[in-house]
Amino acid sequence: MNQPPQHPEELAVPVPGGDLAVLRWPATVPGAPTVVALHGITANGLAWFEVARVLAGRATLLAPDLRGRGASRTVGGPYGLARHADDAAALIGALDLGPTVVVGHSMGAWITALTAVRHPELVSRVLLVDGAVSFPVPAGVRSEDALAAVLGPALARLSMTFPDRAAYRAFWQRHPAFGAGWSDGIDAYTQRDLVGAEPELRSACVLEAVRLDGEQVLLDQDAAAAVHRLPCPGELLWAERGLLDEPQGLYDTERLAAAGLDPARGVAASLVPDTNHYSILWSRAGAEAVVRGLLGTGPDAARGLR
Repeated sequence: MNQPPQHPEELAVPVPGGDLAVLRWPATVPGAPTVVALHGITANGLAWFEVARVLAGRATLLAPDLRGRGASRTVGGPYGLARHADDAAALIGALDLGPTVVVGHSMGAWITALTAVRHPELVSRVLLVDGAVSFPVPAGVRSEDALAAVLGPALARLSMTFPDRAAYRAFWQRHPAFGAGWSDGIDAYTQRDLVGAEPELRSACVLEAVRLDGEQVLLDQDAAAAVHRLPCPGELLWAERGLLDEPQGLYDTERLAAAGLDPARGVAASLVPDTNHYSILWSRAGAEAVVRGLLGTGPDAARGLR
């Protein structure tokens, strides 16, 4: 296994309805930037463990557990992508970060784009990781059915209980996108999701929050439009394969072209080869691509994305 990830500090940031739990990996380089990182729909802030490892102190990384997830599970509704965007803005304001870089993975990418649109004075640049570009749900498919088909086991587990932590680990190791690349970092991330007591452990995710947020990812027009209305530079990194490691990922060049993503308007899109929807964050190659995007050292740095 890889070496365990650097253990982050944990902060509490007040938002309407409670305190948002925020993981903080501090910079070790004088004058280093700060990055706010927003996770996916059933994830938690520890999803950024490999990005933190690759950053190696070159930036301070702040990764909240979004409301209804992880240690922020008791921060109640209303949920929804705009509410999460306003929570991200509250985090930036509470810590007096000024205009900062915001990165989001999966649902977090939609939230990232919305944060920039709703709070342009707080966001200097966005990095969107396998998310934020919407495409239509097939005709006749209900949103809840589409969400279950896309998320698979990640959604199914929210209605399950587990007798012990080993059983939860085994559940995730059977996931087609996880097992081959299992690491101490993935283990810590998945274990952070557990609440309750044996023999009835369960996911910390609030099902109501996941369902509402997922419906908005699929159907909300403001969320779909945000990537086309960015008030700041942005970049999209997309994975070659999907959430179940299937050959068809969320995106390909045809889908991005059909969605009208326009590099001339400031949103460049780059494939991260040989990654799926999860390993684009958790593999070394995927995390390195994300870090290049965050630090402005990738192929688009010369285009003013610093």
